[in-house]
Amino acid sequence: MAKVDYIARETGHNLLRNISLTLASMVTVAVSLSLVGSALLLRQGVQNATARWEGGIEFIVFVNADASGEQIQALNEALSESPAIESHTYVDQEAAYDEFREMFSRTPEMIEAVEPDILPSSFRVVPTNPDAAAIRAVGEQFDDQPGVFRVVFAFDTVQQVQRLSRVLSIGILFVAGVLLLAAGLLILNTIRMAMFARRREIEVMKLVGATNWFIRVPFMLEGLIQGIVGAAVAVGSVVVLNNFFESRLSGSGDSFAILQGFAVSSGEVFGTSLFVLGVGIFVGVIGSGIAVSRYLDV
Repeated sequence: MAKVDYIARETGHNLLRNISLTLASMVTVAVSLSLVGSALLLRQGVQNATARWEGGIEFIVFVNADASGEQIQALNEALSESPAIESHTYVDQEAAYDEFREMFSRTPEMIEAVEPDILPSSFRVVPTNPDAAAIRAVGEQFDDQPGVFRVVFAFDTVQQVQRLSRVLSIGILFVAGVLLLAAGLLILNTIRMAMFARRREIEVMKLVGATNWFIRVPFMLEGLIQGIVGAAVAVGSVVVLNNFFESRLSGSGDSFAILQGFAVSSGEVFGTSLFVLGVGIFVGVIGSGIAVSRYLDV
């Protein structure tokens, strides 16, 4: 118990001795890991958003919310009679809501925030010719049909979203990597300065027979705590940003119809949070481990 009390006391003293560097390390870890978590959730959101295009659907005809039954029937007949269309499926508002509920089955707060009447009905269309130009020509025939809100093409939407996601993810992860390296160096420098300030005490401890690990543990715990605190702040930031995004998306109605599946589930957020926390612990342990092995002669 005396050893535990000593280690806890010395770790606290080390953290407070260089409070400015300690805070700088924690903030840098928090910012970098917030970017890492955001990039991971962005990639998962893109995968969710493009899941609806699986199964050969090449374009979707979204129907106006106030379209009459006659307009929907006329649109259905036009799709059925077109020789350029292999098959099509009508998804009414209730079916769209069921699909939405399935996508967000692990996020009940999203389901509670959305009503079936704000989700547009649609026709999911599979053309006979897979050529992009031919698909566009077929889809554009229905742009001006009565009751049509918008025609969205799979290749355009998927490519644009994936391209944007790829560029953003690479940029975010690069910046996050640089900041993580800076955080590791800050942790290393903080511990190095703490060891320098206590060099006389360390020499006395060695003379009276203190073991290597007895001297090292408080410094390593210092780095570990900096990593954990920074990661915890990052997890909170990622969760808050994700909740803000979901609230904006759920209240946008038809404006983001194509991105209804973009939000991520609570399970995916939890998994990302665990990863971010693990990276924070890793950075803290590595930074402190290098410091005690390089600058502490025990």
